Amino acid sequence: MAVSLAACGSAKESGDKAESSSKPSSTDSITIGLLLPENQTARYEKFDKPLIEKKIGELTDGKAKVIYANAKQDATTQNQQVDTMITNKVNVLIVDAVDSKAIAGSVKKAKDAGIPVVAYDRLAEGPIDGYTSFDNEEVGKVQGTALLEQLGAKAKSGDIVMMNGASTDPNAALFKKGALSVLDGKVNIGKSYDTKEWKPENANANMEGAISALGKNKIIGVYSANDGMAGGIITALKAAGFATLPPVTGQDAELAGVQRILAGEQFMSVYKPYAPEADVAAQMAVALAKGEKLDSIATSTVDSPTTQGVPSVLVPVVSLTKANINDTVIKDGVYTVQEICTAQYKAACDAAGLK
Repeated sequence: MAVSLAACGSAKESGDKAESSSKPSSTDSITIGLLLPENQTARYEKFDKPLIEKKIGELTDGKAKVIYANAKQDATTQNQQVDTMITNKVNVLIVDAVDSKAIAGSVKKAKDAGIPVVAYDRLAEGPIDGYTSFDNEEVGKVQGTALLEQLGAKAKSGDIVMMNGASTDPNAALFKKGALSVLDGKVNIGKSYDTKEWKPENANANMEGAISALGKNKIIGVYSANDGMAGGIITALKAAGFATLPPVTGQDAELAGVQRILAGEQFMSVYKPYAPEADVAAQMAVALAKGEKLDSIATSTVDSPTTQGVPSVLVPVVSLTKANINDTVIKDGVYTVQEICTAQYKAACDAAGLK
């Protein structure tokens, strides 16, 4: 899980003198715009925002200013927020796109205004300058592998339901691709959904439809692309009267997801250590704001549908089950035992050895 990250202070000066001359000569006057996509998923407000702000503060001795906006899952709102950031003359943008295609025009506007853009978590289209995320295809492989191993010899004894993420999110396609690379031919996929806006209530409705179409006795497992949707799925399964819940996957290690794993309602999640991802985004943003290249930060390059060879860092992920909660989210300080082990989950915590 350790990721080696080089400090951005050693990055080389940009060779473009016209561009670098418009950049601050020190960190005193840097202004960074941070645009996150939504606030339904707990991670963005609880982890990403404060971690990015903290790292920017460390890199600039607390002198840089961060202007924050959340699009609340609205692509039009996010485009307007980019316009506002351009008007406010920020030095660099960190953007986690609501819709990777819809943001492309705004990314170009920023670039035309001399404002570099770091794509965060989702690979935005348009002339982005840097990108950091998790290995999203690997996320799907981890989910699919966990589900397949849990089903074991029963993998072909019934149907699984695939509850994929939103079609507007390029990560969702990568999660699905990774999962299918493991599951194809080894399970029967009874129903598959692209869940609008990743919303738990939409996943709940989709699951109700799957149960009605397939019959509850036929469903032996559910691939859920994240924990929020897993919650909606499990609610539907319970309402349908499943005597034993089939294994349900997840992602993001949300507190409610961790608690459901302890209680035996959700089988697994994918723990994505947000601190390394946030650190890279901050390092890239500060370097670009100072007119520096990303050579010493990036560990690879990626291609988007519109831009080739984007300097990138992809952070590894971990399969989270009841067996390794202590060694992941608790050890890394994401949650305390007290946060996880409320009265409702005390017995489950005791059984799992969480103290």
